[in-house]
Amino acid sequence: MPGLYFEEFSVGQTFDHPIRRTITEADNVLLTTMTHNPAALHLDAEYMKNTPFGQPLINSCLTLSFMVGISVNDTTDGTTVANLGFDEVRFPKPLFCGDTIHIQTEVLELRDSKSRPDNGIIVFAHRAYNQHDDLVGECKRTALMLRKPA
Repeated sequence: MPGLYFEEFSVGQTFDHPIRRTITEADNVLLTTMTHNPAALHLDAEYMKNTPFGQPLINSCLTLSFMVGISVNDTTDGTTVANLGFDEVRFPKPLFCGDTIHIQTEVLELRDSKSRPDNGIIVFAHRAYNQHDDLVGECKRTALMLRKPA
């Protein structure tokens, strides 16, 4: 199990995740159609030629999924009880097919769970950057985590 237990995290701890991911058209179309999102800005290259972007945008739900998913192996794989919520989700710059992202995670807060003494609560900040190191996504994720077994 590669994930860390609640006690193994510290506020300010930062993870530069080694996995990088080039986002493909197939990734974008699959997520967009699986979630029944008919928006032309993700699926219609001809339509998007006449916009300021000139090409389809990567679905922001895919960006969010990659931000969290890429972080899991280094942080929470096997030690997360549940995700409790996502806050302050932002996409300051667009992503396009062919862009390569890398993710950074920072521990913002640690606190005891009042209702579950075997667990702790962690607030993570996830940040996604493209191949030019432009910030393309960020969010806060609150997770209920396992404590180390006694």
